[in-house]
Parts: sequence; structure tokens; C-alpha cells
Amino acid sequence: MQRPPLFESNGFIYWKNRFETYVKSKDLDLWHVITDGDFPPIQNNPETKKDEIVPFHKQNDDLKKKLTKHNEAKMVIYNALTRKEYERIFMCQTAKEIWDTLLITHQGNNQVKANKIDLFVQQYEQFMIPEEKSIDNAFAKFNTIITSLKALDESFSSKNCVRKFLRALHPKWCAKVTAIEESKNLATLSLDELIVNLKVYEEVIKNDFETVKSKRENNVIYCLEIARKNLVMMKLNLRIVKMKIRNGQYRLQEILSKDRNDSLRTTTCMRKSIPMK
Repeated sequence: MQRPPLFESNGFIYWKNRFETYVKSKDLDLWHVITDGDFPPIQNNPETKKDEIVPFHKQNDDLKKKLTKHNEAKMVIYNALTRKEYERIFMCQTAKEIWDTLLITHQGNNQVKANKIDLFVQQYEQFMIPEEKSIDNAFAKFNTIITSLKALDESFSSKNCVRKFLRALHPKWCAKVTAIEESKNLATLSLDELIVNLKVYEEVIKNDFETVKSKRENNVIYCLEIARKNLVMMKLNLRIVKMKIRNGQYRLQEILSKDRNDSLRTTTCMRKSIPMK
């Protein structure tokens, strides 16, 4: 027989569900022994036509084979436990005693179990999905809550989980939620199918966002390039203006210098009565 799932004290509910599925897949009689107790050594007496407890030396092969399930059930639990957990239960005589001890130790008694159920119910009712949270992450958290509830309370029904998940979505999903409610029968829609549907829409939103983001980035780059060219032109025009101003100042100085020289020559000629050339 393949080794059963290794015991996990920090994830007892997870291990418990896997272990139960493993045992049932191998032998339903083993699971019966673990949860309900050992088969009694009873055999039908052909003379009295009544079921009677039969001593070992009078048991037929079929009964003996059935009674071997007791040790097989204990062994399958032993193979799943760590040494620490084995030391906790090694005084137990039957597979049922072992199983009950594990349940009380890691899941608690009825009162503790009820408190855990109340806690998970509260988490279920208050479950909301923030805007930035992905559908995968939101579903992982939601699935943990409903799985824990189902493991602790077998009467818990998941038929309203689809409606609950839809109500927990951020308002940005309002249009998609309305479309699903109008096109799908929520009473028959599975949670897995809903998640697939939402993930497809999430991918569409993501692609649209990336497209818009890319266009905006391109527009920003284009605007920055135009601004850079304009700045270069402004600097160039400023240099030209400075050069024109500088050249104009030089020309003005030349004119003033020439006028001053002509004035001095005129004054000198008048004093010496020398005609100007």
C-alpha cells in the first residue's frame, strides 16, 4: 500500500481531508474501523440462526480476514504520523481511539470546534475583495474559509458561495457581475466555473490597462521630445538675439566714434582757417 499523506499539525484540516480520501480510496472497511470502531468477532450460528461472538479458534477465514482490518487501520495511521504524534497516541488500543485523540488534540472538543466554526462563519460573512487583489489570491483566501467550514461542519452548504463571491467583488466589477447574473444560472453555476469566467475578464482588463498605459507613455515621450526641441529652438533664438544686440552695440559705438572725430576736425580747421577736405 502506498504511504499515506504525512501528518501536518499546523494544517490538520488539510491533512485530515487528504488522509480520509486516501483511506477510502484504498479500503472503505478501513475507514469504518477508524471512525466507528473495530468489527466485533460476531458470526452467524447456523443452528440458532443468530449472530454470536465467536472465539478465535472457531472463527472462519472470512471473519478472520475481516478482523485483520483492525491492525491494518492502526498501521495506516501509524505510517502517517511523525514520531512526536506517535508518542502521543501509542497507548491507544484501537484505530478509533487513535483517531479520536488526534481530533481532540488538534481540532478540539465540541466547544472548541463550535468556536472555530463561529470564527470561520464570521470570516465568511465579512469576506470582501479589495480593488488591488487578484482573482487568484481572493479565491485562495475564500476557498480556505469554506474548506475549513466544511471540514468542521459537515452540514455547511456551499450552494450560496457563488453569490457570496460575486457580492464580495470590488465595485469596478459591477458591470461584469451584472452580465454574469443575467447570462448564468447562479443556482447551478459552480464556483470553479465562476473563477475561470472572472479570470478571463480580469485578463481583458489587464490588457486594456496595459494598452492605455502604453499609449500614455508614448504620448508623454512625444510631448517631452517636442518640449526638448522647443527648448533647443528657444536657446538658439536667444543666442541669435544676443548676437544681434552685441553687433548693434558695436555699430553704434563706431558711429559715435566717427561723429566725435568729425567734430574735432571741424573745430581744428575753423581755428586754423583750413578748409576741410
